[in-house]
Amino acid sequence: MLFNSLTFLVFLPVVFFLYWMSPKRRSEWQNSVLLLASYVFYGWWDWRFLLLLAGSTLLDYFAGIGLDRNTDPGKRRLWLWGTVALNLVVLGLFKYFNFFVDSATRLLESLGYHPAPWALNLILPVGISFYTFHGLSYVIDIYFGRIRPTRDPLVYGVFVAYFPLLVAGPIERATHLLPKLAKPRVFEYPMAVDGFRLMAWGFFKKLVIADTLAVEVNEIFNNFTDFRGGTLMIGVVYFAIQVYCDFSGYTDIARGVSRLLGIEVLENFRTPYLSRSIPEFWSRWHISLSSWLNDYVFTPLAIEFRDRGRHGIMAAVLITFLLSGLWHGPAWHFVIWGALHGLFYLPSIYRKKGLRSLSVRKDAPLSFQDTPAILQTFILVCLGYVFFRATSIQHALDYLAHFSSEPFSFDTFHIRSSLNMLILVSFGIDFLQRRGYFTGRYGSGFLLAEALAISFATALYGNFGSVEFIYFQF
Repeated sequence: MLFNSLTFLVFLPVVFFLYWMSPKRRSEWQNSVLLLASYVFYGWWDWRFLLLLAGSTLLDYFAGIGLDRNTDPGKRRLWLWGTVALNLVVLGLFKYFNFFVDSATRLLESLGYHPAPWALNLILPVGISFYTFHGLSYVIDIYFGRIRPTRDPLVYGVFVAYFPLLVAGPIERATHLLPKLAKPRVFEYPMAVDGFRLMAWGFFKKLVIADTLAVEVNEIFNNFTDFRGGTLMIGVVYFAIQVYCDFSGYTDIARGVSRLLGIEVLENFRTPYLSRSIPEFWSRWHISLSSWLNDYVFTPLAIEFRDRGRHGIMAAVLITFLLSGLWHGPAWHFVIWGALHGLFYLPSIYRKKGLRSLSVRKDAPLSFQDTPAILQTFILVCLGYVFFRATSIQHALDYLAHFSSEPFSFDTFHIRSSLNMLILVSFGIDFLQRRGYFTGRYGSGFLLAEALAISFATALYGNFGSVEFIYFQF
């Protein structure tokens, strides 16, 4: 089920009404409604995916209990690595099996061998990367004593399948979300109004900005040989705005829906294109993924490589970003995108010898002097986006080669004032949010008026073709 579909506009009010009914055992009722709603939401694409979701949920639920019951280190390690291995095997089978088989076949062909081609005819389940990471973090946190396992299968089932986050995040942590699900939620009007406001911004970003820009981006990337260098540059900038508004728009809708249900979830974006360095960018872009990779991939690797000093940290950074690229999709152009960001990150290790975290969280106020650093960071991010948006490595290289060989001029057909205005709006919203605007300090009446105005603008100018969110494919 898509957020930007008529089905969801019927689904959400029904869930909202049932959820806030007040039987005596309120938390059990609320969680039952959420679990049923989440399975309906997810099964709307293909009911067979529900079997995989339920199997993953049961595996990690019983693994958590098994870890808690055993005090023997050997048995605990067996529970941990057995569960991690099973999760990764399922993820790898559905998402990466054909990719690795195809890559191995091509390698053998380049060496003169000609193996018979074969592959598994499997459909990639929507959101499998997200709910797998939910389960992995839960089991790992139990193993290291950061959290006790829940004995309530209903609560854990909602944690994994919670429909606002199920198919594109944010990637929640058990330490943050489980306590909220274990107790009854009380309706708070200001929180619900702010949730409605967040949803309105999310739909505006997706339907008005992202889906409008998608038309131009697709035209430029699919026919790049027909355009001049300036237009190719505009195509990459448009894609940067498109992917941000598409993904952060989804996150805003997800967080808004969750607030309507009285649950606060993790923030996923904090004005990433106003970052002054690549490390700062990754502390502001897809925060739930970058922090997950920091805690469960980079930190263990950094500890493992600690005897190698700064070079060990560099190796941990590169491996983490390569895995980040592969997480985004079973294709080598995503791996190259991840590798580029890893290379862009390395200079910060030389400048800051004490760096020990993949995520550098800074909230220093912006100044005019930051402009060159912001532009430099944005240019590097856009260079990476060529590989992210391209359909293959060769497509990306050809795009860059054509860009460098063409005169730096523009095809005026693709420089439309309305699109440029949308870009200014998106950056303006980011800047104002960073300065503290559009927050609850203005009162519920202001936020409700803001939400209604944005909804009206979306109704007038939005693209209602039910275009899938970009991150659904990951």
